[in-house]
Amino acid sequence: MNVPFTSAHKQEIHRLLKSYQAQPTARVRTQLVKLNTGLVKKEVSYWLHQTQESYEDLMQIGFMGLLGAIDRFEFCRGCAFSSFATRYIRGEIQHYLRDKSATLRLPRRYSDLYQQSLRSVQQLRQQLGREPNDQEIAHALQVSPAEWQEVKLAQRNRIPLSLDAPLNDDTQANLGETVSDPKSCAASQEEIWRLHQAMASLEQRTREILEYVFLEDLPQKQVAQMLGLTTVTVSRQVKKGLNALKSSLTQAA
Repeated sequence: MNVPFTSAHKQEIHRLLKSYQAQPTARVRTQLVKLNTGLVKKEVSYWLHQTQESYEDLMQIGFMGLLGAIDRFEFCRGCAFSSFATRYIRGEIQHYLRDKSATLRLPRRYSDLYQQSLRSVQQLRQQLGREPNDQEIAHALQVSPAEWQEVKLAQRNRIPLSLDAPLNDDTQANLGETVSDPKSCAASQEEIWRLHQAMASLEQRTREILEYVFLEDLPQKQVAQMLGLTTVTVSRQVKKGLNALKSSLTQAA
C-alpha cells in the first residue's frame, strides 16, 4: 500500500530537487528516486492488470521514467513534481508496452463501449452532417466525457507505436520525423532518451508548446489561448520545434 505524501515528505523532495538542479549528483538523485518510489508503484499497479509483463519489469521501466522526470523538472513551470513525474512514468511504461506487444487487455466494458462508439459515430455523422465531437459521442454512449476519454486512451494504447503514426491531429508530422531511423517499426528506448535530451535543448517557449501539444494532447487552438498567442504562432512554433528535434536527433545518430 502506498503511503500518501506528507507535508514533510513534499518539503524534502522540494529541497532535494533544488539541490539537484544546483549541482546534479548521483547521491541526491538516488534519494529522490527512493522518496518517489510510491509514484512508480501506483502507476505500475494500474498497468499490471492489462498486460502479461512482470511487476519487476514494469517497475524498472517506471523508474526510468522517474529518472527522466527528475532530470527535466523545472520549478518555474508551476507544476507539482508528483504530477510532472507521473506523466513521465506513465509515458515510459506506455512506450514500453507499445513496443513490446499489441495485446494489452482492454477491460470488457471499454471494449464494448469502443465497438458501440463505432456505430454511434456513424449515426451521428448522418444526423449532424459533420464529424461528432467527444461530448456528443459520450452523450450517445450514455457515459461521461471523462470515461469516453479513458476508452479512447485504452484503445490507442493497445496498438504498437508506429513511426508512421501522426503525432497529433493538428499536424502532418509523424514520429518517424523525430527519430533517426524511419525504417524502424517502433521507437527504441535509446531513441526515446535521445528525444528527451533533444527536447531539453529547445528554447523554453518552443519546448512548452510541444509538450502541451504532444505530451498533454491539447489542440493548438487551446494552447494558443492558454499562452496568449495566435494559433498561427503556435503552429509555427510546433513546426520550428519539430525541425529542431529532427536536426538534433540526426546529428546525434
